Amino acid sequence: MAGWPPRTMIRRCGGLRTLESALIRGGLGPVAGVDEAGRGPCAGPLVVAACVLAPRPQTALAGLDDSKKLTERAREELFPVIKRLALDWHVVVIPAWEVDAIGIHVANLEGMRRAVAGLAHRPGYVLTDGFRVPGIPVPSLPVIGGDATAACIAAASILAKVTRDRMMIELDQKLPGYGFALHKGYNTPTHTAALAQLGPSSEHRMSWRNVAGLVRGSRVSMVATVDATELELDPVAADVSGAT
Repeated sequence: MAGWPPRTMIRRCGGLRTLESALIRGGLGPVAGVDEAGRGPCAGPLVVAACVLAPRPQTALAGLDDSKKLTERAREELFPVIKRLALDWHVVVIPAWEVDAIGIHVANLEGMRRAVAGLAHRPGYVLTDGFRVPGIPVPSLPVIGGDATAACIAAASILAKVTRDRMMIELDQKLPGYGFALHKGYNTPTHTAALAQLGPSSEHRMSWRNVAGLVRGSRVSMVATVDATELELDPVAADVSGAT
């Protein structure tokens, strides 16, 4: 087919399966979707997931949508279903210190590359949410609003979001006082007030302006570093995969 696969960004179209189905019909499957959770917060890790779904829609995944549009309960219900029914999936966790070291955009790109590389089976095509990711070793395409456009990206967004939320809830127990379980590290008034009182913890991103200001003011909390490998989660706070 002339001009296929497309080389430009794709905007939202009708149906979560439209784009994936077209790629598969064109002989470019299996199709992996990639998305992240945690770009904006000033604390906690960046979590990136890649997911490959079965070509045919599955009734148990009929509720798939952009993770931000789903309730926490809906995400939690879909999380184990996605892991069970997905042909392949991989979750990558990039800790706050690495985000500081390389910057959030580079960390996001690197996380997406790692997530695709961690899949047990090499996909034929990769759909990424929002922007192009250089260095993926197979054809790829950025999809604007991808988690509300492609089912595989929506599934990846849920894997990333639920994994990160669970990590932040556990961090709330290890680093009490900041309210991580409530705001998940985002810059809410509650979080801002806790930062002003306690100073940054080891899980805060020191390169964020609001955190850096407290560091310059010498209001740094002597909170012990939490090793991400100690977080007992499913998936744990490390690269985690699943394939069928």
